[in-house]
Amino acid sequence: MPPVGQGGAQPGYGGQTPPAPSGPPGFSQPTTYAKGQPTPARGTRTGGPGPQGGAPGGQGGGQARRPGGPAQGPGGGTGKVRKARLRITKADPWSVMKVSFLLSLAVGVIVIVASAVLWMTLDGLGVFDSLTSTLKDVTGTDSSGAFNLMDYIGFGKVMMFTTLIAVVDVVLMTALSTLAAFIYNTAAGFTGGIELTLAEED
Repeated sequence: MPPVGQGGAQPGYGGQTPPAPSGPPGFSQPTTYAKGQPTPARGTRTGGPGPQGGAPGGQGGGQARRPGGPAQGPGGGTGKVRKARLRITKADPWSVMKVSFLLSLAVGVIVIVASAVLWMTLDGLGVFDSLTSTLKDVTGTDSSGAFNLMDYIGFGKVMMFTTLIAVVDVVLMTALSTLAAFIYNTAAGFTGGIELTLAEED
C-alpha cells in the first residue's frame, strides 16, 4: 500500500484512476457544442457537477439561474420618458436680428408676389374694366378727361406701393425683434428667464 501524502492519483474501485480536474475548483467543465447543435438558453447550467452534487449535462443541478430583470423582446416594452427643465436666460441680439431680417424679407417677397398675382387675376377677369364703366355711368362723363380708375390702381402703381410696404415691413420687423431681444435679456436678469420643460423618449 503506497504511503499517504505522496503525489499521484490513487486508484479507485475496479482499478481505474479517476481523471484529474482540469479547471479551477468550484467551476464546471467548459462545454463544447458541435456545429448545428442548438445551444441552451442563457443562464442554464449545462455541464459539470452542480453545487448539490448533480450529474453532468444538467440532470442534477442544472437549474436555470434567475435572470436579473424581465426579458423584453426587440419591439416590446414601453419606452421611458426623460424630462428636463431648462431656462432661456439670454437671447443673442445679433442672432435675433439676422433671423428676423430673413423672415421679414421672406414675408415681403411673398406680399409682392401675391399682390402681382392678385392684380393679374382681377385684370384677366375684367374687374377693373367693369369698375371703370360703372364709375363713368355714375358720374355721367364719357369725355377723355373723365375719372379713370386705372390711373390709380394700375399695375405699376400697385407694385410700387406694395414694394414700399414690404421694405417698411423688413425694417420695422428687424428693428422691433432686435429691441425685443434687448428687453428680454434685461427682464431675464431679474426674473431668471422663461422656463421650459423638454421631454425625450428612450
